[in-house]
Amino acid sequence: MPMTSYRNVLIVDDEPPIRELLEITLSRMQLKAYSTGSLQEARAQLMQHHFDLCLTDMRLPDGNGLELVQYIQQQHPHMPVAMITAYGSVETAITALKAGAFDFLTKPVDIKRLRELINNALRLKHKVPPSLPNEQTEHTQLLGQAPAMQALRQQILKLARSQAPVYISGESGTGKELAARLIHEQGPRAQAAFVPVNCGAIPSELMEREFFGHRKGSFTGATEDKPGLFQAAQGGTLFLDEVADLPLAMQVKLLRAIQEKAIRPLGSQEEQAVDVRILCATHKDLAAEVQAGRFRQDLYYRLNVIELSIPPLRERREDIPLLAEHILRRLAQSSGQPQANLQPQAMQQLLLYPFPGNVRELENILERAYTLCDHQCIRPEDLQPTEPNTPSYSKEQPISTQVHNLEEHLEAVERNLIMQALEETRWNRTAAAQRLGLSFRSMRYRLKKLGLD
Repeated sequence: MPMTSYRNVLIVDDEPPIRELLEITLSRMQLKAYSTGSLQEARAQLMQHHFDLCLTDMRLPDGNGLELVQYIQQQHPHMPVAMITAYGSVETAITALKAGAFDFLTKPVDIKRLRELINNALRLKHKVPPSLPNEQTEHTQLLGQAPAMQALRQQILKLARSQAPVYISGESGTGKELAARLIHEQGPRAQAAFVPVNCGAIPSELMEREFFGHRKGSFTGATEDKPGLFQAAQGGTLFLDEVADLPLAMQVKLLRAIQEKAIRPLGSQEEQAVDVRILCATHKDLAAEVQAGRFRQDLYYRLNVIELSIPPLRERREDIPLLAEHILRRLAQSSGQPQANLQPQAMQQLLLYPFPGNVRELENILERAYTLCDHQCIRPEDLQPTEPNTPSYSKEQPISTQVHNLEEHLEAVERNLIMQALEETRWNRTAAAQRLGLSFRSMRYRLKKLGLD
């Protein structure tokens, strides 16, 4: 990345050799360094000068680097801060990332890694942010005006400014990959590749070479070198979807690659450094997978530095009309046909349906209805759920057209669904909550609200 002069970097470290190494590196990158050896001096420098980046040691004579990270987050929220930690201090690095640090380095400082970090930080510092959180490209639309969605977009903007690993949780069909793409596109790695991979779709015997690549002759049929997913995502983002499906043997190798920031292609004797941001997602409860022994706890803590939760569609029903309009408009554009409209009764059915398949199911329902409807008018009978084991709208969930109080009607539908789940699970609340796609806490709240507790 071409650098311009007079970009200022604050170095905070009480070891003169480390400061000298950082100053030399910054000078060769045409950056101006200001060095201090204490927390107090750093705060004084921040009051006197404008900085584009701060590099701070964890241990300082009058405090620690976390205090400086928190101070900069409050006083200079758009300035990236990178933490320098002792080798092997994984817990310290994770704590720094959670506090708001952009990234971290370990001692002894690797110069190549240092230069990559600085380049990424300065790209972030001078990246023009979108004027509104919901200004997104056509391919990465995370639509919705519900409070939960507005908060989600704001959180994505904040996460895009960090290099911390993010665990995206949510049910199937909620838009976890869209959230991951937004984090990538709004961050400093936007010009590099976003590489999504479904961990559950790769045969276990092929996983190592798919992730790390292989060298020519490493196995029968390996007629040439082939890069893996980490190499494909070099400088960018690797999105591990359905990460809970990784076999335990692969989890060990993935953990090492993340910790060492290096991989070893199959058949190679040498490790290869990689600069990749890791985002992951799963519709499973990853903490429960750890408890059950199916997912390594150490890998869980490395991936789940920050959790981003995507709300299910049934918890933001007010967004259904907006989503339906967008989906129907997109279907019309792709087919070259006029846009279809939903009859009021059909919209009412959508508003009352629980959507176990979330936004993806809404898309499937509307695509089928768009294909089957007459005269671009979607009627209630054109709507059929696509998820298995869900009752039909027209036969088993008739909706009265004489609804006078929508809240009361929705509450009645919710009560019936919960009662049905409880009866089917012999009043096992945990099992009923899982069947409905709810957390146990949410289930307990709803039982109390509906007088079923």
